[in-house]
Formats: sequence, structure tokens, C-alpha cells
Amino acid sequence: MKRSFFVLLVSFFCLTTFFQIPAQSQEPKGILCIEAYDMLNTVPDTYLIDIRTRAEYQFVGHPPMAYLFPYFFLSDQLVKKGERWEYQLTNNSKSFVEGISKKFQKSNNLLIICRDGTRSILAAKELIKAGFKNVYNIKDGFEGAPFPFYEDQNRHKFYRQLAKRNKIPTFNHRGFYGWQWWGLPWTYDIDPKFIYPPDTVPKEKKK
Repeated sequence: MKRSFFVLLVSFFCLTTFFQIPAQSQEPKGILCIEAYDMLNTVPDTYLIDIRTRAEYQFVGHPPMAYLFPYFFLSDQLVKKGERWEYQLTNNSKSFVEGISKKFQKSNNLLIICRDGTRSILAAKELIKAGFKNVYNIKDGFEGAPFPFYEDQNRHKFYRQLAKRNKIPTFNHRGFYGWQWWGLPWTYDIDPKFIYPPDTVPKEKKK
């Protein structure tokens, strides 16, 4: 009797462990821009998706092969965050997932990029929830995080305090990490092939 109970217990543990593995793997794979660019050049069915706003895509620049699918839109609401004033972003996640689902297959390799990896991780998680199997978050983004940046939170806090206290000119500026910093190709030119699909639909003229 004890032996049978032990066998059942071990079997139950193995089954629960097995079924937990997919859940643990359902996280976007974090990569750097140079890895993403290498995948675009070497791995079939790989696509770069820029989830920044239209204004960022046009005026800051973008990789020439990046499809524009904004995860947030820029609103006209001005809010204060800490010491800074910013225009509020509005969530577009539902339309974002619907648009990606129409354009790409669930088995495609989707490389998600934003300014610094903050928005792209959210978008990548949404795609995984929607059933996309190969989603990559480009951690360093197009412009990179504000300088200085460290993944270790203690170092990050310490060196940012030092930079701010000593009034380092480049403190909180971007361009020291990311797609542009790596020297990867980017452009201001817009190719209609890559723009946000709803923007290609002719608007009805107001009467």
C-alpha cells in the first residue's frame, strides 16, 4: 500500500513539473539589437516590428526593414511624471494584436523593438498570450536607455546618482545603447510597404 502511494506521489510530481514547463517558457526571449540584425540576415521568416508611435518612427528614424505597428498612440494630454512633463500615451494593445495576427503567422520569428525595451516587452508578452510562438524583445531598443544604464539595479542607481550630482552633460540622454549606437542601418524615409496598415486605407473626405 505504501509503495503504491509513493509511486502515485512521484507520478503526480512528474506530471505537474512537466506541465509547468510550457508556462515557464512563455516569456519573450531578450536579445540585443546586433543579435536581432543578425537574425534578420540569416534566419528565414524573421521580421522586425517597430511598436513606437508614428512620430517616433518618422522623426527619430527607424530601421528600413521595420514594420510599424504602434502599441501606444501619443495623445494630446500633458501630464507630469516626477520632475518632467510628458504627453500621455494611450494603449492600442487590442488593435495591435489584431493587426499583427493579420500580417504575420504564429510561427514567424517576430523581433519587437521600441525606444529602449520598455514598451516592447509589454507588446511581446501580448503576442505570446495571443499564441505567437517565437517572439523576441529587443532589450536595448532603437535609441537605448537614458545614460548611464546598468541591468544591475544597485549599480544603476549608484552611477545615475553620481552622474546627476556631478552634472555630467550626457546624463539622462539617449544614444549610448541601442540600434543607432550599434551603427545598424536606419532611415527617416518612409516606405508604404512597412507603415501601419490602417494608415494605407484612404480616408473619406469630409462633406
